Amino acid sequence: MGEHLRKDTNSRKADKVMQGDTAESLTPQRRVVLEVIRKSQAHPTASEVFDGARAMLPSISYATVYNSLRFLRDAGLVREITFGNGSSRYDGILERHDHAICEKCGHMVDFSLPETAALKTKAAQKSHFKPLAVHLTLVGLCPDCKTE
Repeated sequence: MGEHLRKDTNSRKADKVMQGDTAESLTPQRRVVLEVIRKSQAHPTASEVFDGARAMLPSISYATVYNSLRFLRDAGLVREITFGNGSSRYDGILERHDHAICEKCGHMVDFSLPETAALKTKAAQKSHFKPLAVHLTLVGLCPDCKTE
């Protein structure tokens, strides 16, 4: 990821939550869920977050993990990534970046393609939308699956 990626609005909001500048603070359970996501390079599903959180905090429930994910997403501390009918995945990197996902096994990786941001203006012109953000998702076969 590029070191000079601009922080978006959610990143600034997340900084305020982490500094305790909001009415709701991060409970120990929310901190564990956030830690699981930030330590993962795999963009975990809610089930995978639950497994990781349970390893760190055995008393945590599935409902608490789901509620924590919703809070963390709404607070701008994590990004929820959805692809059609598949399970949502969670990303702890808030700076603008792109993803590649394997259509066969679901493996997902981050990459930074600065040219993607330049597409925002052209896409806005074509769609007549007011541009807020642009994210590229490359769907294909990962190195392991393409050799099978």
